[in-house]
Amino acid sequence: MSKKQKRRVSSTRTPVPSPAPARPTETRPSPAARGGTSSTEFNPDYSYVIKDLKRIGTLAGTFFVILIILAFILR
Repeated sequence: MSKKQKRRVSSTRTPVPSPAPARPTETRPSPAARGGTSSTEFNPDYSYVIKDLKRIGTLAGTFFVILIILAFILR
């Protein structure tokens, strides 16, 4: 059998174009600089999440208690 010959793959690199010069961005004044405080503050209501987490915790605790009781009964 003849030996396998390794093929060399020549890679031709194409020049990468330089990025376009950055334009200055427009800046908006902050709410304090506009002369007043922001009337809309970020105040999310996560009461439903807390209620769901409590329910999940209660269910998980109940299932663990049931598993422990079943472990003693089935022995």
